[in-house]
Order: sequence, then C-alpha cells, then structure tokens
Amino acid sequence: MTPDTTPLPSGVTLAADSAQAMSLVAFTAVVTLTLLLCVMTGPDRDNLGEFYAGYGALSPMRNGLAIAGDYISAATVLGTGGIIALLGYDGVVLALSTALSLMLLMFLLAEPLRNAGRFTMGDVLARRMPGRAVRITACAATLAALLPLMLVQLAGAGDLLSFILGFSGEGVKTGCLVALGALMISYAAIGGMKGTALIQILKIVILLGSGAVIAALILHRFDWDVGSLLAAAQKGSGAGPAFLQSGLQFAGGPNPGLDMISSELTVVLGGACLPHVTMRMYTARNAREIRRSMSWAVSSVALFVLIIAIVGFGATAMVGRAAIAGADPQGNTAYLIGSKAVFGSAPSTTETLVFTTVTTAIFLTLLASVAGMILACANSLAHDVFAHLHLRKELTPRREMTLARVSALAVGGVAIVLAVLVQHHNLQPLVTLSFCLGASALAPALVYSLFWRRYTRRGLLWTLIGGTVGSVILMTGTNLVSGAPTSAFPNHDFNWFPFTTTGLASIPLGFLLGWLGTVSSGPRESEKQRRRYEAVEGWILAGVTRR
Repeated sequence: MTPDTTPLPSGVTLAADSAQAMSLVAFTAVVTLTLLLCVMTGPDRDNLGEFYAGYGALSPMRNGLAIAGDYISAATVLGTGGIIALLGYDGVVLALSTALSLMLLMFLLAEPLRNAGRFTMGDVLARRMPGRAVRITACAATLAALLPLMLVQLAGAGDLLSFILGFSGEGVKTGCLVALGALMISYAAIGGMKGTALIQILKIVILLGSGAVIAALILHRFDWDVGSLLAAAQKGSGAGPAFLQSGLQFAGGPNPGLDMISSELTVVLGGACLPHVTMRMYTARNAREIRRSMSWAVSSVALFVLIIAIVGFGATAMVGRAAIAGADPQGNTAYLIGSKAVFGSAPSTTETLVFTTVTTAIFLTLLASVAGMILACANSLAHDVFAHLHLRKELTPRREMTLARVSALAVGGVAIVLAVLVQHHNLQPLVTLSFCLGASALAPALVYSLFWRRYTRRGLLWTLIGGTVGSVILMTGTNLVSGAPTSAFPNHDFNWFPFTTTGLASIPLGFLLGWLGTVSSGPRESEKQRRRYEAVEGWILAGVTRR
C-alpha cells in the first residue's frame, strides 16, 4: 500500500496524517460496532418472519429512520451533491425530486404495500395472481433493478476509501472493494431485516448530524446569508447566471426541456418503487405505524435535501467548479471537498474530528446501502424462487433461511466480481438504469396490481418484462452510454435516443403493455381477476383483515 506523495506544506501534511489516522480508527470502530449489532440482533435459525421483516420490532421512529437510510444511498449522497456543485439549479431540482418520490410512496403506495405484502415484492404481486411465473418474474425484475445500483456503489468504494485515507494503487482499491463487499454480505446474511435496519438508523443519524454541522459552518462562513452563498457559488461555477437557472444539465441535448421532464419523472417514480425501499413497508405492524414511519422518513429526507444543497453550493463557492470537476468529472467527491474546505488548510483537532465524522458517515452509507440491496435480492431469491420451486413439500423455515443466506452470498459475490470488472468505467448509466427500471417496470406493475380490478396475469408479465427490456434497449441509445466525452464509451457514438434517461418513452411503455396484456386476456379472464381482487380489496386498500 503506497501513500499519496503529493507535496504539501508541513502543517497540512500533519493535519492530513491526523485525519487519516482518525479515519482509520473511526472506520474500524464502525465495522466492529455494526458487525456486533448484526450478531446480537440476528434472527433465530428458524424464524423467517424475523429475518425477512423483523416482525415489527421497530418503533415508527426507528422504522422511519431505517426507511430513510435505505432510500438515501451513497450514490444519492455523492451523486446528488456533485450535480448541485457542478450544475447548480438542476441539481437542486434533482434533490427535491428524491424527496417528492418518497412523498409519493407515503401517500399512494405505503399502506397498500404493507397490507398486500408479507416479505417481498413477489408477495405483493402474487396476492391476487398467484403462481411461480409471477414470482420468478418479480424476482428477476428485483435483481435487474438493484444489481446496477449495487455495482456503482461497490465500484466507488475503493476510490472513496483511497481518497479519504490518502492511499493510491489499483490493487489497493480492488482489495478495498472486495473487503467492503464481503462486509456488506455479512450484514445481510447475519443481521437480516432487523440487523440491517439498525445499521441504517446509525447511518442516517450520523449522516444527518454531521451534515447539519457542516451546513451550519458553511452558512456561518457566509454570515448566514443564503444570497451571498448563492452569489459566491455562481461566481465559482464559471457558468454565470445559467448556474442558478434551469437547463444547464441538459443544455447540450436537442430537447433540453423534455430531457429534464424525463429525468425528474424517472427519479420520482423509480425511487419510490425500488425493492430495497418497498421492503421496509412490510415491517410495520399496522397501517397507523406505517403512516408514522413514513412521516419520519420524509422529514429525514427533506432535511437531507436541505443539507446536500447547502454543502453542494458551498463546495462551488469555496473551491470552484473547475477544482471539483478536476477531482472527479462527475462531482462525486464534491460533498467531501465542501466539507473539508470549510475548515481551511490547517484544521484544528476538533475540526479534524468533525470531518472524520463526515467521512465515517459516507463510509457507513456505502456499507448500509449495499447491504440493504443485497438483503432485498436475497429475500426475493429465497422466498419467491427457491421456496416456490418445491412442488412436493414445503420448505422448512430453517431450510428457507439457509437458502436466503446462501442467496445473499451469491448475489453479493456476483456484484463484487462485476464491480471489479467495471470499476474503471463511467458508471452513471447504471445508476440511471436502476431508476428507469423502477419507474418503467415496477411502478406500473405495483399501481395496476394494487388499484386496477381487472388487471390480469398476462398484463402483469407484459408490464414487468416489457418495461425492463424496453428500458435496457433504450438506455443503450442515450448520451450516457456513447456520443459524449463523459459517456461510458466516449470513443464510440451509437447515440440514437435523444435523451439522458429513458423515462419519457419507457414509463408510458410499461403502463401501455400492462393495459394491452390485460385487454388481450379477454373479458372472461378480466372478470375472473375482478372477482379475485374484490375478495381482497378491503385487505389491500384498508387493511380490514390481516393474515
């Protein structure tokens, strides 16, 4: 392991060494504490309800914080902060869209999901359309939506740790990636739903607490004058008034207005329906608790949006857009750069401790986010696929839990290998693809399944498969994949879809395919599904009965 030898003044070097030492101690403490939490709260070997859903052991406040923790991933913290720092107003709109997405989940889907679901999204969809085909397709859609997001966060883990600790070398980065991946698998396999929830709570408390301190210090530096902060950010951006106006992010495209609408629509619908977020709806004991939990979650995310906006603008104001883009063209280090810049070149011991808390929060965010996604995928594999492939006899709880833990190992192992292979590429298309799949396949399937009486099995399968395939095909033609210097393949140009995201076309496609599949099923099948839905309508929409 070779330390970074960039020459610095002696005082800065000592401060950097002190920060790195503190970070190592903090990271070690976090790993020890979180593993201990998982071991202490892990379920019994034959308690499926505790492993999959925590058996409602969390209070609404703690469950709400866990939902917010699952919702705010490392990609959201680093990516959204970077877009605000580099693109100003458009980044704030993106951050607000994340809060709006959770509000959509709160008011439209949270209670029906809690009432219809038991452990996985497959349970929700199979409530009125039982069968292995539905469950296997739901599992495939879950994996397709979450695996790209896992790759992005795993691939960035090595770079982030090397940035924080001051080490370089590709072998070291790969080693960090593999070690962190193994740790995330352990969280999911040992702790189950309750263990990962406690890690999410710890993460969101540290993230919001440290972020609030940094945001307050930035505002204090500008005499608590938001106008002065924005003016300094505009000056540091080098983009002039366009930095604080709509359209800078999509200015190079042929249809910037439509591109922005497509992007925000994708974030709002996709973020609300990703399986690692919706799985938290099944942990509440009743409808009242899920409402209170979502209130805590929305409040936490709204606070995060305020913090990330202040830190993003502060980074541009204090360091400049050019320096941020030079450190990372996507701006993923802007949050850390802004947090570090507020202390100046020679931070005190207290300031170094605060910055260490910030880096620890990012580190914990990486661990917790991927652990939650691994758990969602493993639960779906074990419960929706393996448990329903046995036709002769039902799996015992102990056997199913063993399969869930093995599934966590398999999903995590595949994610680690793929992340090592793609870690040197621009992975922004993968983040976008996850949200596109959530918006184009999962959102239509959930809305139709929960609220449309005549929705049929064919309509559901067409929605999931068609929305997924359509999003993947359309994504290959976007400017995120080719045709631009910042694309995943900058030296190629097969850009045939003139938007950054696929939402403007793939979301209507998903809803349309669901409608076409249902209509083509014939009136007899539609009437059959209507009667089946009416039999559980009170259960799904109002929680009148509960198994």
